[in-house]
Amino acid sequence: MSVGWYLKRFLVAVVSLLLLTQSAYVPQTLQEKVSQYTGGLDFDYVGWTLNALALKAGLGGIAITDHLDLAVQKKVVTQYFDLVNQYNVLEYQVEQIYADPAVKDPASVAAEQLQAQAELQKLLDRLSPVAESILQQQVTAVLQENKLTLGGQPIPSVLYHTTPLPKALIVSPRDAIRQDLNISLLANLTLDQISQVEEAISQKLDVSVLIVDIGGVGVYPTMVQRTSNFEWVLGTIAHEWTHNFLTFRPLGLNYDKTNQLRTMNETTASIVGSEIGAQVLKEYYPDYETSQVQPAASSKAAALSLQTDTFDFNQEMHQTRVKVDELLKEGKIEEAETYMEQRRQVFVEHGYLIRKLNQAYFAFYGAYADSPGGAAGEDPVGPAVRSLREQSASLADFLNKISWMTTFEQLQAAVQK
Repeated sequence: MSVGWYLKRFLVAVVSLLLLTQSAYVPQTLQEKVSQYTGGLDFDYVGWTLNALALKAGLGGIAITDHLDLAVQKKVVTQYFDLVNQYNVLEYQVEQIYADPAVKDPASVAAEQLQAQAELQKLLDRLSPVAESILQQQVTAVLQENKLTLGGQPIPSVLYHTTPLPKALIVSPRDAIRQDLNISLLANLTLDQISQVEEAISQKLDVSVLIVDIGGVGVYPTMVQRTSNFEWVLGTIAHEWTHNFLTFRPLGLNYDKTNQLRTMNETTASIVGSEIGAQVLKEYYPDYETSQVQPAASSKAAALSLQTDTFDFNQEMHQTRVKVDELLKEGKIEEAETYMEQRRQVFVEHGYLIRKLNQAYFAFYGAYADSPGGAAGEDPVGPAVRSLREQSASLADFLNKISWMTTFEQLQAAVQK
């Protein structure tokens, strides 16, 4: 998600706060109506950004990468991801203990794992800033190789921070698949809180609602989710940098002007992120190229998969989206929603733990159309962006072309040429 998106939401929040101080205030816009059900749950971007900038400023004068040779840098980064993996394994073990109804005193049973988690967290707190600095420098070097720089430096500089990410509350109308709202909520919401907010908004406002996990946010420094998935992290660092790059161009400035432009933004960032991330991995960590990689954040449900058969997630989701679009076009809203729930159960049976499949799900995930199939269905925007990349002489050529576009029609004309 782009920094322009974040700034617009911040301004809306300020205006809403001012309006709420007036007596007998009656919510008018959808944003204002939804905010009645999210009070106290909104993510504090200003506080997070100030803390992250302070951390990065403290490290800026050290120039960590100047004092570590490439072998040591590689060791630090790989050790960091190994520790994250160990932490995640322990976290899963603790969750299993607390979820087991036969365990009467989970805190005692999980004491050893919890202690080990605390020790690992201390190590990660010390190692994370160093690993981030190294990866920032390596992504920067690959951006330079791809001529995605000005005067030899990427604009803006690559700067990211690993953090628990806010959750995104997505609102779509029920009679069409369209993202009307994306509101950032606290990162640590419980499933009960999530369900209560979704239920209240959907019933009171008659809309489709879904609260989703995200993988990154294009504030500055950018936010990146902590995970042991090496290639995914590299791709997300570059993905979110691309959003910040686009913020200085018309495409990024018009991020949420239309759903088509949002899909153009997200698909472009996904393409750049995927290519740059893969190149960083190849140049600096070739031993990890063949490692098994989870799907990206744009396919969060697939990332949670326990799949063991040949079930094709992208193809099945594509077919589901196409059918839903057909039903909604015919005005068969209830039938479409029944169908989506039936299909959700099919996905779950094949190991894809999708909590809720509705219009808001497709409105959010359908914007990430860097590969064929999936939640985008027959939306022509993603294929057009991919076609432009295929026709472009280089990644820089592609990004410089699309970044100056302000409409989907301009993209179509460029592809047809």
